[in-house]
Amino acid sequence: MTRFRWIVIALIFSITVINYIDRSAISYAISGIAHDLQFSQHDKDIYSGFILSAFSIGYMLTTFFGGIFADRHGARVTLFWAALLWSIASGLTGLAVGFVVLASVRVLLGVAEGPNFPAMNRGIADWLSSRERAIALSNSLVAVPLALAIGAPIATQLIIHVGWRGMFIVLMVLGLVWLPLWLLLFRDFPEHSRFVNAAELQHIRDGEHVDRSIKSKTLHHRRRNIPGMWRFLLSNPTLLANNWAFFVFGYFLFFFMTWLPTYLEKAYQLDLKQIGVFGILPWLVAAILLWGFGYLSDALLRRTGSLRIARSHPIWISQLLAGLCILPVIFVHDLTVMLVFISLAVGLSMSANAAFYAVNVDVARERAGTALGVMDTFFAISGFAAPLVTGWLVGVTRNFNAAFWLMAVLALSSVVVVILFHHPDHSGRLELVPAGAIANPVYMNKGLKQ
Repeated sequence: MTRFRWIVIALIFSITVINYIDRSAISYAISGIAHDLQFSQHDKDIYSGFILSAFSIGYMLTTFFGGIFADRHGARVTLFWAALLWSIASGLTGLAVGFVVLASVRVLLGVAEGPNFPAMNRGIADWLSSRERAIALSNSLVAVPLALAIGAPIATQLIIHVGWRGMFIVLMVLGLVWLPLWLLLFRDFPEHSRFVNAAELQHIRDGEHVDRSIKSKTLHHRRRNIPGMWRFLLSNPTLLANNWAFFVFGYFLFFFMTWLPTYLEKAYQLDLKQIGVFGILPWLVAAILLWGFGYLSDALLRRTGSLRIARSHPIWISQLLAGLCILPVIFVHDLTVMLVFISLAVGLSMSANAAFYAVNVDVARERAGTALGVMDTFFAISGFAAPLVTGWLVGVTRNFNAAFWLMAVLALSSVVVVILFHHPDHSGRLELVPAGAIANPVYMNKGLKQ
């Protein structure tokens, strides 16, 4: 049996690393940008907060529609054009000459990066068996914390040696190098890939014998509308609970991704080189926990057969522990204590990322990209809110305590919502109607095969 599906995961992993270095690098450059673009000292935090939030304005627009596009046209075309546009936007960031231009280019970067994760979910739904989805997602999504871990020293060293403008030009080149590899190696379905043999294809399709000529029509069939799809995606309690918890996940991620360097500088007077070193540990912890939780989730599913145990419990437990880890950071002003508990908060808040994604595939596989787009819209809102609200709170209070308290409260709210409403075993399923079945795509989970 060939194992080309893991090459596909490696391609998705690599572009996600580039994606997150591109979007997060500005947090290390923001002090230099504020100086070069002559932000006033009084408005520096508020201006910086808006620039860090501008990305999510664009992201919010296209992550929703990017999911629909990926479902209709496939991950291959979606990711190619997205990566091309965000690479160009990254390069343009290095050419910005004022606040308005910089904010506009950040919006453009968000527009370009919006379809990335819906396309990832679409690709994994099409390329991985039901037994390997959380594992594949964890191997793909671990790119996020790893990118932020290696991005810290990469960004700071590039700023030191070529300046913040030069840094963004270098990042543009990285994205452009990936594009020809993607076009050469990836196809929307394993049935279309010359690198996948019959044994691997049968494994991907959960043991079913597959006629490649029949499967070649799958993308065309997916372009049909499913009656009741939007009602299902926007009213299903499990998906709604998943979306809110993912909003909180995003709030944690964007807070630490955009404001951790400034927090280290303001609260502990660290310089740029020290920030680059201290910024590694939280994301390495997150990478280890996220990767491990993906394997744990699929192992629990194989052992228990329960999506509630395999998906819901890792989500609420990890977010509860992440919220609790915020408290020592508020009450104890010590560099070692701060580093330990922020690392745990970052790691635990990100650990269940694969479970969030897997729920969309478990419940709405036929529209996994669209479902992920809806969930990622909540993530985009958090990406706009976290930097902006934090900038305002820090500007008003002159410290980070209120911002940390808000995160702890949000974490508690997601725990309550998931415990009460997140029941993927008893949720409906959004599926294409089998031949001869009643024309209703929403099936209850009562043993009906896909």
